[in-house]
Amino acid sequence: MTSPSTLEAATYRKVDLRIVPFLFLCYILAYLDRVNVGFAKLQMLKALNLSDAAFATGAGIFFIGYFFFEVPSNVALKKFGARKWIARIMVSWGIVSACMIFVTNAFTFNALRFLLGIAEAGFFPGVIFYLTLWYPSRMRATRTAWFVSAIAVSGVIGNPISGLIMDKLSGLHGLAGWQWLFIAEGIPSILVGIWVIFFLDSSINEANWLTDEQKELLAKNLAAEETTKSQHRLSDAFKSGTVWVLCFIYFTLMIGLYGIAFWLPTIVKAFGVKGYLDVGLITAIPYGVAVIGMIILSYHSDKTGERRLHYVCNTIAGAAGLVLSGVYASNPYLAITFLSIGTLGVIGSMPLFWPLPSAFLTGTAAAAGIGWVNSVGNLGGYIGPNVPVWAKAISTDKSAALYIIAAVLVLGALVTFFFIPKNLRVKIGL
Repeated sequence: MTSPSTLEAATYRKVDLRIVPFLFLCYILAYLDRVNVGFAKLQMLKALNLSDAAFATGAGIFFIGYFFFEVPSNVALKKFGARKWIARIMVSWGIVSACMIFVTNAFTFNALRFLLGIAEAGFFPGVIFYLTLWYPSRMRATRTAWFVSAIAVSGVIGNPISGLIMDKLSGLHGLAGWQWLFIAEGIPSILVGIWVIFFLDSSINEANWLTDEQKELLAKNLAAEETTKSQHRLSDAFKSGTVWVLCFIYFTLMIGLYGIAFWLPTIVKAFGVKGYLDVGLITAIPYGVAVIGMIILSYHSDKTGERRLHYVCNTIAGAAGLVLSGVYASNPYLAITFLSIGTLGVIGSMPLFWPLPSAFLTGTAAAAGIGWVNSVGNLGGYIGPNVPVWAKAISTDKSAALYIIAAVLVLGALVTFFFIPKNLRVKIGL
């Protein structure tokens, strides 16, 4: 007879291998379609006669559409099931992303970016909620890290590929390199979205690749945890002060993430790097560091059961990295080294953050609460791309934007340290 501990280990290993790599692939495509505009910027601004301010507005307006449709999308996921809804999201965002080839001016740029935000709304929080249907919170930070590491991996893989596409395909069949970039990175999302329908299971009961004994074990572990949660209804998610605190913390983190993501290719190009492929290879370095660091951090967080100090220390270290990258901006080697620490401070903090909402929310409140935190927080994605534009207007220091983003990250770390409720820290081991 199989011992309980052996059965549990084997069961979660099977779940890990089935759903985590697939969700990881989906998020790589999602993040590429969201931020490849930062790479396309190197060509399209001149081709379309757009200013940096127009680019920042278009890059950020994605998150306005995202904001309005995030919570309804996440509630719809719970109603219709992850399989159908995640497939719908991926196919629609792939279509809109590919349609970016038709951008001709600031208006069409803004309109398609807004539509892309509507199309993708619900994907990330939907997956975070989906993980709560399989894993108890004690196991969730590491799995979330594996999923969120797709952001960093998309930079490691996607940036060189983006550079290669723009170098090699420019002018082919009368299309610019930036147009080929949107086509090449939009179509895979459509194809994988169709694959979701046939591969992803919406619940434990649908998983015919699990035995009845394994299904019972997974359900039992989740049921035991649900009894400790106090907020179940849709309205609970919006009445909770803790949810609003988490919204603010995530808002500061997203300013950091998208302030880096949309402008990193431009920063590297300013070092004097010539080819787009070379820009892609160099911008892959900070993301590579983030991949390794976030997995180590998340594993240690799950092992110790500690979240808050992991988050605080990592974001402050990231802020210090951004400041130092600005101080040593004239030295490309030191600048990239410190930018790597800054990138780890932002991306590596995401899997430390996301176990927090599901630690006290359950049922519809969890779906809505996670969606609300993500949608409000992602408004920082509108602010982040605009920080360099605003900084240029108030300071002659080319590194002023990095200092502003660093200050925002420190503010988020302080709020995390002082305003996460004591009882929430106890429940998740903080």
